Amino acid sequence: MPVNQKMKNIKVRYGPSPTGVPHIGNVRTALFNFLFAKSQKGQFLLRIEDTDQARIVQGAVKKIQESLKLLNLEWDGEIIFQSKRLEIYKKHLEILKEKKLAYEESGAWRFKVQTSKPSISWQDIVHGEVTFPTKVLEDFIIIKSDGFPTYHFASVVDDHLMEISHVLRGDEWISSTPKHILLYEAFGWSHPYFVHLPPILGAEHKKLSKRDGAKSVMEYINEGYLPEALINFMVLLGWSPKSNQEIFSLEDLSKEFSLDRINKNSPVFNTEKLNWFNGQWIRKVDVQSLAALLSKRFPDYEKSKIIDICPIVKDRMTLTSDFQTLAGFLFENKIQINPKQVILSKDELQKLTEAYKNISPNNWNKVNISSATVSMMEEQGLSKPETFSSIGVAVSGSKVTPPIFDTLEKLGQEKTIKRLEDVIKFKK
Repeated sequence: MPVNQKMKNIKVRYGPSPTGVPHIGNVRTALFNFLFAKSQKGQFLLRIEDTDQARIVQGAVKKIQESLKLLNLEWDGEIIFQSKRLEIYKKHLEILKEKKLAYEESGAWRFKVQTSKPSISWQDIVHGEVTFPTKVLEDFIIIKSDGFPTYHFASVVDDHLMEISHVLRGDEWISSTPKHILLYEAFGWSHPYFVHLPPILGAEHKKLSKRDGAKSVMEYINEGYLPEALINFMVLLGWSPKSNQEIFSLEDLSKEFSLDRINKNSPVFNTEKLNWFNGQWIRKVDVQSLAALLSKRFPDYEKSKIIDICPIVKDRMTLTSDFQTLAGFLFENKIQINPKQVILSKDELQKLTEAYKNISPNNWNKVNISSATVSMMEEQGLSKPETFSSIGVAVSGSKVTPPIFDTLEKLGQEKTIKRLEDVIKFKK
């Protein structure tokens, strides 16, 4: 199949089970389906595979929808629930019964595997030709004793009736594919193209765990990651662009994504790389949009002040949650500090305070603050590191601040002087 050319009538589906909140590996499967559909001007469908009634978790469907919406992975048409299609599966069971390819056993119905063919093969778009000997396959359950279909049966029937052209799913389904092909053949249907995606691995190339990064989209957003960064990071876990470009928007990817660039080898989750992407996207977001995100995250902070402060901190942020660490002190009336971390002496701090008091309130800006500070340093023979560090600790309580003169301008003359005077009181 010419996977790198435009195709017609492309339909794909994301079929999660509502057994919990989908983690980043599951959502990457949704992303690949979405991007392939959009790159081919096809359809991306959402199907809830809820036939295992015992494992359904309350509220999971809502979380699945939320995960996709947070990333702007909008599906086409109505959501399809397999639990509402039982009559369709029963009808197709009757077809197999008539063909003597299904039989009952302890209330469940099994598919009778025909061993006339020595092997079952298909051309996987990622892995190439895959072959399984028929003799390794046993008769398998298609309708359980509770009347609900198994994944094997429901997915084959639904994929055919929904006219799914390509099935993109995890590698763990490769061993089930021969069963699916047998079902397609039993019904006299052509099977879709199969695209099996290698799993994301964690540390030491082992199965991805929660500690390694197997968290939900909601968890990542709550930690301070941007949807754009998550998408950018996820797509490069198993897909390679044509160039060395690393930063991609969803719109970019919807044009560039192609199946022929999906890698056969399992990618390794790298939190440092995810953090790098997030920092890059924070820098790309305009101040108004970033401030809107921060305002939701920190509702006690005045939005107009967030907008004012964003330009001096955004280049230093890795996560949106870093805003509080970098700039929270600018919103507080009182801060906790350790006077011992202030290197300047009591006398030097007093001279600095006097220099700041001599600035007219109307002229309190970073240019004049810088000039006053440098003059005082030269008079006292002080170095830049010890002076800047002392000012930073005195006004913020931390050795790490945004650019110091921008910081003092945003903090304001009154608060700057008050915080320096508070430190002077504790100095011997």
